[in-house]
Amino acid sequence: MNAMDKMWLSLVAILIMGLSVFLITFARSKTKGIVRGILSLIAFLIMLIGFFGGIASLT
Repeated sequence: MNAMDKMWLSLVAILIMGLSVFLITFARSKTKGIVRGILSLIAFLIMLIGFFGGIASLT
């Protein structure tokens, strides 16, 4: 993978992790019950995708 591809992959990973931060903040401040749990789980899964994208951009 060339340097530009790594740059774009890391940028996308950062944006995905930022999306998960906003989602978890929304879930914890505005929702209750099962919706809160589902949104938190989705945010965690999105964070994992961003994490693995970041790891892939390092190799």
